[in-house]
Amino acid sequence: MWELDHIAVGCADLDAGTAWVESILRVPLLPGGKHARFGTHNRLLGLAGGVYLEVIAPDPDAQAQESWFGLAGFNGPPRMVNWIVRVPDLPATLATHTGGGRAVSMERGALNWRIAVPADGSLPQAGGFPTLLQWGQGITPPGISLPASGCALTALTILHPNAKRLAEIPLADPRIRFELAPAPGLRATFDTPSGEKTLS
Repeated sequence: MWELDHIAVGCADLDAGTAWVESILRVPLLPGGKHARFGTHNRLLGLAGGVYLEVIAPDPDAQAQESWFGLAGFNGPPRMVNWIVRVPDLPATLATHTGGGRAVSMERGALNWRIAVPADGSLPQAGGFPTLLQWGQGITPPGISLPASGCALTALTILHPNAKRLAEIPLADPRIRFELAPAPGLRATFDTPSGEKTLS
């Protein structure tokens, strides 16, 4: 069974994206790290239930070898761009879900994982289909290791013209909803210390 691992806000500038999220959720994000292969860096927020929020942006000090998360040429304000789902066997999953991309091995500090990335660096079905991930053996994911923020994800709505078919993926999570919409998009709702908040 697939499980929600984390959700991601994309932005052109990490400080600006962090400020946007913090102004809405009213909690501070924590330092993340850099992804040299894809030339990005991030900040993180632990959420209840082993899930976390990532704010990710191109790193101006890096020279990327490739792109991911649809961040190449990202423009406009910060926004929800991606949802990342962990699977027990990434190669086997990609063999039956061929549009997810190819498995790429990644490391950051003590973390290692494999993640599905389309060759052109885009998001599968413009973010309607999740990015698939498999953590390395014995790795404690950030969703478990990050300190509690007092925030919980209560709903993640995937807006998409192909919502009905996307809803068939093997993911039993009552927080995740698929909604028919003319253009792809994501909307995340949170329970926070200052009340219900939404990022989209």
